[in-house]
This record gives sequence, structure tokens and C-alpha cells, in this order.
Amino acid sequence: MSTIQWFPGHMAKARREVSEKLKFVDIVFELIDARLPLSSRNPMLDQIVQQKPRLILLNKSDLADPIQTNLWVNYFREQGHAVLALTAKEDKSVKQIVPASKKVLAEKIARDKERGLKPRAIRAMVLGIPNVGKSTLLNHLAGKKVASTGNRPGVTKGQQWLRFGSQLELLDTPGILWPKFEDPEVGKKLALTGAIKDDLLHLDDLALYQLDFFSRFYPEQLKERYKLSDDELFLELPELLMVITEKRGFKDDYERASEMLILELRQGRLGRFTLDRFEELSE
Repeated sequence: MSTIQWFPGHMAKARREVSEKLKFVDIVFELIDARLPLSSRNPMLDQIVQQKPRLILLNKSDLADPIQTNLWVNYFREQGHAVLALTAKEDKSVKQIVPASKKVLAEKIARDKERGLKPRAIRAMVLGIPNVGKSTLLNHLAGKKVASTGNRPGVTKGQQWLRFGSQLELLDTPGILWPKFEDPEVGKKLALTGAIKDDLLHLDDLALYQLDFFSRFYPEQLKERYKLSDDELFLELPELLMVITEKRGFKDDYERASEMLILELRQGRLGRFTLDRFEELSE
């Protein structure tokens, strides 16, 4: 697969606007995909956010491998970050955000109290790459649709302030990707989970990458979903794609089969998975 580069003009503008608006917020919520705890982090973010307090939110944890998620949560905590694993669609998850934010901001809140300032809502900025679930989180916090959602990148185009009760005000921002993926593996992972528009890719390459990954890390899930025998499961990749194409009745339409494989992965039909493997971190 060729190196994927995608940096639309509105993202360059968004990066400038984020830098300008940081002074108005108390804390940054960095939203990442729990299936891609490293690959869905924007490497420019440390440079943009600098010393601003931060809470890392591993969203879509209901879709991720729970063992891997626990390992990644511990990793971020060891790096000195406050972190929560959550599912933006669930009340129980979302209700953890304000208490966790207050813990991060405990010193600031104590200073304000000593100065006699009245308590006010925490002002936060939500940052993350496209399709990590920012709009879903905002809508769930509000209990109504306040932000556009869609299982595709680039839905949110501008910035908006949103108030949630008396304790939290959020500045929503568009997803910001970085100009170039130095590691092509990162591009493939982002593409597979829908963070990059499909028309930038060769779907058959992506489907082969998906089959290779699942045959190595989640072979039983692959075997069960596509009714594969043990011998079929460990075929060479092109042959495995051919077998699945035939089993699904697509004859020799491998492009259609590739599209089906990727769609079913995104819909959760292959079960929970994590593409960024903690055990490969040192590599």
C-alpha cells in the first residue's frame, strides 16, 4: 500500500484556531480510539497543547480488546497522563469525565477557592483525529443532538461552544490529522477503522492487511465469522481472500468481498479487537 497523506485545508486552519483558543480553556480532552491507542493520537498535539492540563479519553472501548485496553490505560498513566477508557454512547462512561477533570484540575480549583473566586463550569476543548467519536460524546453529554455525527471522517467542520449543565463547557473542534504518516502501518490502521476517506485507498490491499492481522491475533474470530476450516484459516492471504469471496457468493468479485470485510470489521461483526498491540510497543 502506498504512503497515505491527507491534510485538507480546513485541518490546517483548525490547527491554527486550536492554538489560538487554548488560552480560553482549563483542560484539553484528547479523544483517541481505544482500538488504536497510539495510531489515533496526533503527534502534533503535544506541540499544540504544550503544558495545558490534559485528560486522555480512550473512546470506543466497547469495540476494543479489553485486555489490551487495560494495558494501554496503565501505560498512559505511567507516562504521567490522566486517562479514562469509555464508550461515548453510555451514561456510566460519560459521567466519569467531570470527576476525572476535577481531579486533574484540583490545584487550580483550590487556588481559585483561596482567592475567593466563585466556582464556575470547567471549560474544556475536545481534540482528536477524525472519526474517534467526538460528536457522539458531545451529543451524549447534552442528552440531545448538538453536533453532527457520522461514521466517516470530516463531519465536524467548525468550532462551537457547548454547555452541559452547570459543571462543564466544551469547545468542539474538527478532527485534525497530521500532514504525513511516516509509518505506513499507521495509515493502514487508520484507514481500516474509517479515520481516512475510503476513496484514498485500495480496498483490496486494506482487506488483505485486515485478514493478515486477524489470522495472527484473532484467528478464532475470523474462523467463526467466515466459517473457515483450520486449513483455510492459514492459507496465504490472496487465497484466503478468494475462499471468503467464494463462501459469500461473490464468485470472483474480490473488490466487493474486500468492501464487505472492511464494513463488517467497522460494524463490530468480527468481535472486539485492538490494532495497536501493547506487546509491540518497544518495536
